[in-house]
Amino acid sequence: MFDKLEDLLLHYQEIMNMLSEPDVANDSKRFQKLMKEQAELTPIVEAYEEYKQCKQNIEDSLAMLDEESDEEMRELAKEELNESKDRVEELEDTLKILLLPKDPNDDKNVVVEIRAGAGGDEAALFAAEIYRMYAHYAEGRGWKIEVLESEETGIGGMKSINFMVTGNGAYSVLKYESGVHRVQRVPETESGGRIHTSTITVAVMPEAEDVDIEINDNDIRIDVMRASGNGGQCVNTTDSAVRLTHYPTGIVIYSQTEKSQLQNKNKAFALLKTKLYDLELQRQQAEASAERLSQIGTGDRSEKIRTYNFPQGRVTDHRINLTLYKLDKIMNGDIQEILDALIAADQAKRLSKMNEAV
Repeated sequence: MFDKLEDLLLHYQEIMNMLSEPDVANDSKRFQKLMKEQAELTPIVEAYEEYKQCKQNIEDSLAMLDEESDEEMRELAKEELNESKDRVEELEDTLKILLLPKDPNDDKNVVVEIRAGAGGDEAALFAAEIYRMYAHYAEGRGWKIEVLESEETGIGGMKSINFMVTGNGAYSVLKYESGVHRVQRVPETESGGRIHTSTITVAVMPEAEDVDIEINDNDIRIDVMRASGNGGQCVNTTDSAVRLTHYPTGIVIYSQTEKSQLQNKNKAFALLKTKLYDLELQRQQAEASAERLSQIGTGDRSEKIRTYNFPQGRVTDHRINLTLYKLDKIMNGDIQEILDALIAADQAKRLSKMNEAV
């Protein structure tokens, strides 16, 4: 591990030197690439330099204990020694986590797809509430939300919704939300007061960039039509809605959220690219099943991952056996505690797997 850290430290220093060169500064593409690499290495380098300083403090404290006769100075040396030893252990754990292989998609924006499952109107209502939960969470982090495609019901629910979350590291955080979310509560339409169980599915997909996926024009059918439903004065007056059909996969994308046909077409193609990219990622994960099983929440989307129990005011994440009695806050977007616990559990599992392989 420490040989790798020394190599990274040298590489970091090389990057810093290159960034100060005029030729690099004038090449915006190269400059941005080096800046991104520098930003990724900075947390590792800072932790490693602190680690080396603590190791030096330990040596200095031991030397002082050997040479110093003054009792007050010896006590200070012992205190410094103990603090440095504790910090070295903490930094070793931190460095192991920082050196874990990084998901190449972690820095990307995401497209989140929510679909109502079992439960009819109640499932559609819950899908709308979960969308609002993620929207509140994203807004709290300063991320941008953009609806790409939605199918609403007449009572305020959503059969499905696809939306883009634009923000630094969005995928690294939200990827743990993929799976089946279950709600247990008494529906407003239930006169007998019986608790119903409904489900929705959430899929979190990294945004596909132009270099990620290519679409053959011959594999696509493009239909234009008038938008329907709520949408202002332009609805049903112009052929602004766009439907894409991808023959090889059968994926159909319908976009009508914008007034312009071109904007809807661009949105539809962006969503199609992301879904095709996601299919490729799932195929790769299936081939590397051992790696997928060693991670939390980025694999099988048919897995029931979380239950929202309204009568008891609790939310349970079944993957890590975490139960929180703050359902109201969670439904209002306060999900950071759950996400932090999932990230920590995933890191611990991957560290354990890495240690077994050594």
